[in-house]
Parts: sequence; C-alpha cells; structure tokens
Amino acid sequence: MPFAVLPALIPDIRAVYDVYFAAFSADPHGRQLLDILFPDGYSSEQFRTAQADATLAWWHRPDSNTQYTYKCVDVKTQEVVGMALCDVFTSAPRESVMPKVEWLAGEKRERAEKVLTPLWEVRDRLWKGRGYIYVHAFAVHPKHQGHGAGAALVKALVGLGDTSGLPIYLESSPGSEGLYRKLGFSRLPKDTASVVHAASLIGTAEDVEVPLMVHLPGAEEEGEGGFAGAVAMDGARLWGGQQQQQQNNVLA
Repeated sequence: MPFAVLPALIPDIRAVYDVYFAAFSADPHGRQLLDILFPDGYSSEQFRTAQADATLAWWHRPDSNTQYTYKCVDVKTQEVVGMALCDVFTSAPRESVMPKVEWLAGEKRERAEKVLTPLWEVRDRLWKGRGYIYVHAFAVHPKHQGHGAGAALVKALVGLGDTSGLPIYLESSPGSEGLYRKLGFSRLPKDTASVVHAASLIGTAEDVEVPLMVHLPGAEEEGEGGFAGAVAMDGARLWGGQQQQQQNNVLA
C-alpha cells in the first residue's frame, strides 16, 4: 500500500489529530497518557474544536518555528492515516524550559507535571548544548496499523535525521519499541538514562519504564543503531562519539 509523508497544512489539523486521539485511545499506555493530560475528557466536539483552534494559534506563534507536523497519506484514498510531531533543533536551543501544563490546575496539573517533568529532565541532560530532532508524538490510526504507514513515517523521520546529520530522540511506548528498533533506533541503556513512572502515579498495576530511543545518522536497519545501544554514555559523549564515527567512516 503506497503512502506519502508530507508536511501537514492548516486544513489538515483536524484530520491529523483525529489520528492522534484514535491511536492513543486504542493503546493502553497511550490512553493512560491522554487520561492524565486531559482528565476531563478528549472526545467531545467542544474539546476537539478547542484543541484544533489552539493548535492553529500555536502554529502562528513566532516561537513555534522549530516544530513541524507531518501527515502520512494513503496515496490511493487521500486519507490521513498517520501523523508525527517533532522539533528540529538544527543548533542548540537558546533556552530549555520545562513546558507547563497550563490547561490544568490543582492536583490534576500536579499529576500531569509529575509525569512530564522527568521526561523533560532526561532529555535536557542528554541533548543540552547540541542540535537534535525530538519526536513529541507519533501515531497511526488503529484501522490502518500493520499496513506500512508507521514504517513510512519512521523512515521519513530517519531520512530527515540522515540528511541533516542530526540524531533523533523519542520516548516510545512499550508496544512501539520493536518498530523503532527494526528501523535503526537503539534504546538507551539504563545507566545512561532511565524514566520509570510509578504505578501509583499513572494508575497501572506495575511501574512502567519508558523506552528512550535514539537514532544516529547513518544507523542501519535491524542493527545496533550505531553505538548508542552498546555503550553507556551521556549526551555529550554520545554526540561527540557519533561525529568521530562518521569521520572514521569517511577516512576508511
């Protein structure tokens, strides 16, 4: 089945987020995240309209200039079947500020920020002072999963990383880790970075460890994803070592 991965445009906002909410709602871990971020519900027409309006307003802000939304389109039907949202930092971000959950208040906000803060802290430590691509969200509509749309999206992101020379970083769900590994990502070793959400915080039977995934430029599919999967190192050594590896490949 042929797919095209394209930049999402203003008329695509609703369709792109239809995919996002459908995919996350169908996945147990995704649904837990939605319930934490949007505890008052996320399926009503009122919410979806407000969310689309907020997205459009964000796209018009000057400080949104590093963020890109992609759509995966079924070429035959022209239906949007997948989406990805990422920040492309071609150089080190000028400042790194923990995003606030401004749409919530009180205990709901406190709970959401307890989930998001450790993710941000690890990312900030790993990549502070260097350029990289951060994938915020990745989703394929449940009725289109298993037909190649997810692979098409990941390959498009990998192509962006390869051509720009930038590493890609994302927080995977446990169920998606296999797809990322197949396409050249590596999971960071625990002694490099680890985020574990307590069961009492996210409402699960057991604590959940978040797979932190990295793709280095030029990493081969079904491989070790460069040396990120084999060597424990912090972000500076990870990036510096990858650059040295590229130089060695050229000299060879």
